[in-house]
Amino acid sequence: MLSPRSAFRVRHSALSRRDMLSRCGTGLGMLALAGLMADDGAAAETAGRLDPLAPKAPHFPAKAKHVVHLFMNGGPSQVDTFDPKPMLDKYHGKPLPTTNLRTERKTGVAMKSPFKFEKRGKSGIEVSELFAKTAEHIDGMAVIRSVYADVPNHEPSLMLMNCGDGRQPRPSLGSWVTYGLGTENRNLPGFVVMCPGGYPIVTTHNWRSGFLPGMYQGTYLDTQHTQPDKLIAHIRNPELSAARQRDQLDLVKTLNDRHLADRQNDPQLEARIGTFELAFRMQLEAAEVFDLSKEKKETRERYGDTVHGRQLLLTRRLIERGVRVVQVWSGAGQPWDNHDGLAGAHKTLAAQWDGPIAAFLGDLKRLGLFDSTLVLWGGEFGLTPVAELPALNGRDHNHYGFTCWLAGGGVKGGTVYGATDEFGFRAQENPVHVHDLHATMLHLLGFDHTRLTYRYAGRDFRLTDVHGTVIKELIA
Repeated sequence: MLSPRSAFRVRHSALSRRDMLSRCGTGLGMLALAGLMADDGAAAETAGRLDPLAPKAPHFPAKAKHVVHLFMNGGPSQVDTFDPKPMLDKYHGKPLPTTNLRTERKTGVAMKSPFKFEKRGKSGIEVSELFAKTAEHIDGMAVIRSVYADVPNHEPSLMLMNCGDGRQPRPSLGSWVTYGLGTENRNLPGFVVMCPGGYPIVTTHNWRSGFLPGMYQGTYLDTQHTQPDKLIAHIRNPELSAARQRDQLDLVKTLNDRHLADRQNDPQLEARIGTFELAFRMQLEAAEVFDLSKEKKETRERYGDTVHGRQLLLTRRLIERGVRVVQVWSGAGQPWDNHDGLAGAHKTLAAQWDGPIAAFLGDLKRLGLFDSTLVLWGGEFGLTPVAELPALNGRDHNHYGFTCWLAGGGVKGGTVYGATDEFGFRAQENPVHVHDLHATMLHLLGFDHTRLTYRYAGRDFRLTDVHGTVIKELIA
């Protein structure tokens, strides 16, 4: 094999870059990982390019340094979880006294919640029995009961919540945060996405980097698996030693750097070079961080030996090691989209999440990570207070008013912000658009959302487009 020095004598026409990558990238070229790590201790590449994922300072000091997005895809019902509506008991089985209730499908009479609400914590915020364990941390949470989106369809609402636009290809929230702050661990991706059982609706668009360099895209893990080798395909090279792989990567990097210089530092090529480097480095740390057997038995029992319990324990371990953004999904499809059988489905889903969320928030506090980790819980929209016909046991999509909550990371805990109408259909008091939610989260991370921009196609883009207002009442 050629040494890195010999590579300088290889002419471009002798061997195409594609052939070189396919021949020399055995065990690493198949890794679809997005992250760029420079050499340890290096502030710049050999060509003078700064490391795009080096830790960066935000616009102003902030407590939040990490983001965890607990994505309840499909739309959890706000009137069954964090937004109690006693009027639904009164009108159960009867038409609501309003003419301004428009839904996606044919809906009929009011449907009361099958779950009881109780006041929790010192703040006395009412929370459903579905999330009784999560509610043990209610005094550290800000419950936003007046979030609204643009349309009642999954695909555009997922894009809006994740990428700030329901129609155009845009970078995801995680990509923007990683672009703005870099990462604190050079052996792991800066942005990790967990979704058991395959991709959710609109697949990888939910964590794409869009027009940002590919190094800022989320790295997907199928968390139905428990073994590190299955969580991340090709994490081990079965044929070559680490030293031999290092020799190969040095050669590939030499050729790629030469190729890159001739093409004015193309960002896609930069990302590809970094992908190989990160893949190699991950062999050192990924296997350890994803091995939950290293946790104490009592810790594993507290989270529970379930998919979501393992996901949140992995999330805690990633945050401990400096990963910047972790997004955790309920699963492929739309698990919370309960057009019928809502009582049973919501109860089952909440039971899978409630204990692990409580354990996760408790561990963040115990480890001193709560104040530096911003946690978002919610779906792409909520569900209606009326039943979808013909049965009186499910709800339709509702983007007019739903609930999300924030915790940690500079959030004003024990707070309820905004309100829907008396039936829980439409945001009425202090409406919070998804752009406002994003603007507030970026503020908690130390960014003026109007200044966190990237120039593309002749204009400066940002996560909030030309919208967004920081909700100061949510900030401690």
